Amino acid sequence: MLALSILAAVVALGAITLGNSLKIVKQYERGVVFRLGRVNSEPRPPGMTAIVPFVDKLEKVNLQIVTMPIPAQEGITRDNVTVRVDAVTYFKVVDPCKAVIDVEDYQLAVGQVAQTSLRSIIGQSELDDLLTNRERLNQGLASMIDSPAVDWGVHIDRVEIKDVALPETMKRSMSRQAEAERERRSRVIIADGELQASNKLAQASEAMAHTPAAPPTTEAGAKSTTEAGVTPTTDTPAEAADQSESDTKSNVPADLEAIVQAMSESLKLTGLMPEQERVTSDMPEQERTTSDSAARSDTADQEEHFGHA
Repeated sequence: MLALSILAAVVALGAITLGNSLKIVKQYERGVVFRLGRVNSEPRPPGMTAIVPFVDKLEKVNLQIVTMPIPAQEGITRDNVTVRVDAVTYFKVVDPCKAVIDVEDYQLAVGQVAQTSLRSIIGQSELDDLLTNRERLNQGLASMIDSPAVDWGVHIDRVEIKDVALPETMKRSMSRQAEAERERRSRVIIADGELQASNKLAQASEAMAHTPAAPPTTEAGAKSTTEAGVTPTTDTPAEAADQSESDTKSNVPADLEAIVQAMSESLKLTGLMPEQERVTSDMPEQERTTSDSAARSDTADQEEHFGHA
């Protein structure tokens, strides 16, 4: 009975010892073994590994990329603008022994360095750089964080600035500036269009000045009429005089005729009009027309007589 109890105790002790000596390291981990407080070998690879119970201590280190958000940091830029900037950093452990031995908590250390580096970047940059040149600032921030992290066995993969919070007054000022810039561009475009239109008009006027439209001459018109088989009409001197008088009358404006008639009436009433003109004006329209025709025929006969002579 005593022998069975001793055997059971030995089996239990062996099971406990075996459980403490066998460890499983995952694929994304590495095991650092401390034997009596000292690292006596390279980190254990993934899989099952055995250690000496109660003598060795295995500490596992994660080699995955860690995503750590950097809290928003408030600072003043180089052009004296107060901003709040937050970012995120990506890093991983490349040397498990250094990450365990050289620094107490490498994640906390990386976070503090990231915050101080972000404040430094804000103070060294201008507002336009924070808003437009983020890629360059991200590279500079990653270099600043990676410089001390190399001694801790940590590699900074990349750093990204997430957001830049501006004061409300600065937002309104930037909005007015953008509106003024758009207005300036629109005015420049309108002025450019007017300039192009004026240039086109100047070119068109110059082309019209060099090639004026010439009306056909009288000889050319007469020649074309003769070639077309139409015999030009020849008026007598009397008919030419009648035509000239009718053209002159047709060219007199209606208002001028009305004024002349009103003046004639006033002269007739006052007695200043000559007797012949008064008689003529008092004559009926038919008699006046007959006397004018007779006078014109006498004038035509006289001209014809002088022409034969």
